[in-house]
Amino acid sequence: MIQRPFTLPCGATLKNRIAKAAMTERLARKDHLPNELHARLYQSWAGNGTGLLISGNIMVSPRYLESGGNIVLDAHTTVKSFKKWTMAGTQNGSHFWAQINHPGRQATIFNTRKPVSASNVKLKKLGLFARPRALRHNEVLEIRDQFIATGKRCKEVGFTGIQIHAAHGYLLSQFLSPITNLRTDQWGGSIENRARLLIEIVRGIRSEVGHHYPVSVKINSADFQRGGFDEHDSMTVIRMLEAEGIDLLEISGGTYEKIEFLQNAQMRSSTKGREAYFLDFAQKIRQQSSIPLMVTGGFRSLSFCNGTLKNNALDIIGFARPYLIQEDFPIRFLAGEAVREKVLQIRIQKLQDMVEGGWYDYQIWRLAHRKGLDFDYSATRAVTRLTLQEMWKGFTR
Repeated sequence: MIQRPFTLPCGATLKNRIAKAAMTERLARKDHLPNELHARLYQSWAGNGTGLLISGNIMVSPRYLESGGNIVLDAHTTVKSFKKWTMAGTQNGSHFWAQINHPGRQATIFNTRKPVSASNVKLKKLGLFARPRALRHNEVLEIRDQFIATGKRCKEVGFTGIQIHAAHGYLLSQFLSPITNLRTDQWGGSIENRARLLIEIVRGIRSEVGHHYPVSVKINSADFQRGGFDEHDSMTVIRMLEAEGIDLLEISGGTYEKIEFLQNAQMRSSTKGREAYFLDFAQKIRQQSSIPLMVTGGFRSLSFCNGTLKNNALDIIGFARPYLIQEDFPIRFLAGEAVREKVLQIRIQKLQDMVEGGWYDYQIWRLAHRKGLDFDYSATRAVTRLTLQEMWKGFTR
């Protein structure tokens, strides 16, 4: 099943049901453009049999970055600067989609001391994030137009599709959540108002790229925080997205304050036993919607993936970390080998997500430099490297 093609509503066909989910590359230099490292990295992944590759964060504005190593694609970016990357990612018949994003309040103090968000609710995370300023109405419209312009440019520079990132606590997720969206204007209050920015972005991008170009969205099943964006809200937004005719919906969950998409130690044992982390919610969506679905996280065996697809629970299976644990993933996976595991621990629990981020970031760097993976890289070195890298790139900006 997983090796069978899948045709999206727009008419584009993925050669199989395997997707490499987005992982921030942090490889861009001061110009925030893709370089030879990005091309090498995606050339290797495209050559391993993956049907769909989704880029790491591509920001819609150079002013607000999730990381100092982010790529920026806006109305002023030249086509030539992206062509080598998009050609590498589309080799061997792979689709290569751009994940477009705005960090909102999830921009560290190394990248900006003046972040913006739906409201002025500060992110409580190790003192690394400044209190954001609430966006004015005209600024919300400007950001909407930046997303639309970036979506249009994605098609022009050679990406074969787009994923709009509305999960993991980034700006569009901040508008969706009642914890971070305290507005009383047309952008806040009801879930329909909180989803307005996302829906207008989807609609605007669709009008620019046409009906035969893949447009997808990544959304949380929930924030996993009391009083936050919950499954009822998510289902309402999903019905709105289905009405807009998106081609694929990726389900995830959590924010920087509650990182369910990185940490699964607290997952129910029944969920772990079944492998996939967000499959419960995907099955609920299936009962109410025919929108094509992708879930990333926790898939460990070929038999389980094939069973999930055969039961029509999902359409696309997403993987992220396995690409950084096995250099020839998914070739070995398709041959029947189980996904390898890498357990990372540090005594200071608050630093656990930085350990995860730093360790996998280092593996991306090694692959991009054509070096082998380093499984002995320590948790302490991972945290130190990630922190110093962000400080240096922020300083050199």
